[in-house]
Amino acid sequence: MRIDLSGKTALVTGSSQGIGWAIAKGLAEAGAKVAINGRDRRKVDAAVRDIQTRVPDADLVPVAYDVTTSDGVNSLLGELPAVDILINNLGIFGAEPALEISDDEWRRYFEVNVLAAVRLIRGYLPGMTESGWGRVQNIASDSAIAIPAEMIHYGMSKTALLAVSRGFAKEAAGTGVTVNSVIAGPTHTGGVEDFVYQLVDGNLSWDEAQREFMRLHRPQSLLQRLIEPEEIANMCVYLASTQASATTGAAVRVDGGYVDSIVP
Repeated sequence: MRIDLSGKTALVTGSSQGIGWAIAKGLAEAGAKVAINGRDRRKVDAAVRDIQTRVPDADLVPVAYDVTTSDGVNSLLGELPAVDILINNLGIFGAEPALEISDDEWRRYFEVNVLAAVRLIRGYLPGMTESGWGRVQNIASDSAIAIPAEMIHYGMSKTALLAVSRGFAKEAAGTGVTVNSVIAGPTHTGGVEDFVYQLVDGNLSWDEAQREFMRLHRPQSLLQRLIEPEEIANMCVYLASTQASATTGAAVRVDGGYVDSIVP
């Protein structure tokens, strides 16, 4: 299957590093013009340079705005008023005892992980439906389904994203625009290697260490290793393509079989 996104413009939030960076790179490789987003202009510019070294003909646009605020979203919309592909990847996470999560923290997780995506969908969906083509993806997590006891506020926000995706898919019904969520499983992103080696023998090779970590601490995984960001990006690039035209309102899992269910 050859995916060609030439002539399409994509925005990936939180794409200066990690999964977002991998998604942006994948879209650029498929020929899309990609807006790289983050709050720190230096990190955004570095991400642009990094992708261009790997994809020399990449057409990239740095958009350094804080999309967790309405002002930031409005500024972004002013610079980039229309996109064909919107991928809401930005998110925060952290462990905290359930009974110690404050009201402010509950609000912060909802604001960053849910409402930021909603604002951007509200901003870009009308243009997509008017043109008769578009792709919206919200990056969720296995924590949306298997709520982690140590960060239920994070799990709540990702569960909400599943509802947001399904609801906006109904809003876009029959227009040629698809709206989906992508359920990412345990992923090899920045800082994860240090975390893994805190829990397993530091003398093990990385391949051995991550498999030992998964066996002891994430035994639900059928993949039995951490997912690479590029593997999640592959699904996102497919869902952004014309080939995925019949997939909408779905929660598509890229979780290595972590969620013990035959349905999402």
